[in-house]
Amino acid sequence: MAGGARSTLLVWLQRLRRGHVSGLTGRSSSAGAHAPKKSALLEKGLVLSSLSFLAIGSYRWKNRHAVVYASIKVEDVKEQADYLYGSGELEKLYGFLSQYKDSNDAEILWRLARACRDLAVLSKTAPNDKKRLVYESRDFSKKALELNASCAEAHKWYGICLSDVGEYEGIKVKIGNAYIIRDHFERSIELNPKDATTIHLIGLWCYMFADLPWYQTKIAAALFATPPSSTFEEALIYFEMAEEVDPNFYSKNLLYLGKTFLKLKNNELALLWLHKAKVYPVRTEEEKEVHKEATDILKSLGVKV
Repeated sequence: MAGGARSTLLVWLQRLRRGHVSGLTGRSSSAGAHAPKKSALLEKGLVLSSLSFLAIGSYRWKNRHAVVYASIKVEDVKEQADYLYGSGELEKLYGFLSQYKDSNDAEILWRLARACRDLAVLSKTAPNDKKRLVYESRDFSKKALELNASCAEAHKWYGICLSDVGEYEGIKVKIGNAYIIRDHFERSIELNPKDATTIHLIGLWCYMFADLPWYQTKIAAALFATPPSSTFEEALIYFEMAEEVDPNFYSKNLLYLGKTFLKLKNNELALLWLHKAKVYPVRTEEEKEVHKEATDILKSLGVKV
């Protein structure tokens, strides 16, 4: 995103922090349901005769009710998928949603992209399966976005999944996709300003580019006229915003608040957030990794844990 647009978003988010932005929706695991449009098959280019009027009227009635039925089915799929996701049944969720991989509903497809990605990052997933799932997640999230460009979750998950693909396609592709990824995260926030996860992801983007190894910085400068860059100060803005939108929502945000304050030489606040990350309840593999990293950093700082 261009510098001016990025500045506008930051100003807008800072207004959000002070409560000056109205009409915001609550945080949700989806971008909202979209009711299907009524079929217009009979209204386009048909020449009706008086003899066929009753037959066409009957067809209109049946078609209208078929659309309602399809809508109910989509809602049922989403409800079941969200239940399985909330229960941590990742393999069952993937199996369930895979039945609908040819769906033309963005709400189903971004959930399938998420399910693919969640399986891909599990330690027990074999390398070949991991790669296949990463590319599947990218493809499903991309299709969801093509179907509904106003879906905040589709933008978020396409950004996440595109980032994962970069791990397989080399540093040039990874850095080249960086602006695209950030643009999708920022568009997701515009559509759903209450999503703390996406705000955290932009913070993580900033942190990673502020902390880019010197050799990758040289590669980026050689490949791109204006390579992606950021600062730890900018990363901190987003991590703090995420925490204000939804306090203690994510152990990784607590961890990165601690790590960012360390980078900024503020050990007092670093210790505060690292301790919060350490005592955060551990339920998932990622939370276990966060707990370990926070504990290791605290030990390296001389803290007894």
